[in-house]
Amino acid sequence: MRAATVLLALLTLAGCGTVQVDPPTPQGEAVAACDKLAGLLPGTLDGDERGTSTPESPYVAVWGEGTIALRCGVGRPARMAPTDQLREIGGVGWFADPDRPTLFTAVTDTAYVEITVGGEHVAAEVLADLSEPIARMAGR
Repeated sequence: MRAATVLLALLTLAGCGTVQVDPPTPQGEAVAACDKLAGLLPGTLDGDERGTSTPESPYVAVWGEGTIALRCGVGRPARMAPTDQLREIGGVGWFADPDRPTLFTAVTDTAYVEITVGGEHVAAEVLADLSEPIARMAGR
């Protein structure tokens, strides 16, 4: 439910300059991994410039008018079963939420990274562009 609220906030505030995104609270080794990821993220993603979010958090990144949002250090997706197959893109396993077609989670040993892709963006392209920094975060 929280991811749906995040997406709704993103879509509601699109075009307002600053996007409201609920920041996660990473724990343990995810804190260092997410701090590392923050410095690896691109300034432009799928043609959109990186924007700002509120409240400010090193664990959140948005691009464009908020139709692409990243949250690092989220919990394991509730819908992800141990037997689910992950889609591998650029060395990173991605879980696609079956109930929310715009929500994807990168699964690494150190942190879960949630991506919401809305608007006119092609999810596969966004995930491919984010796979490299996420793989580097995870030490691959």
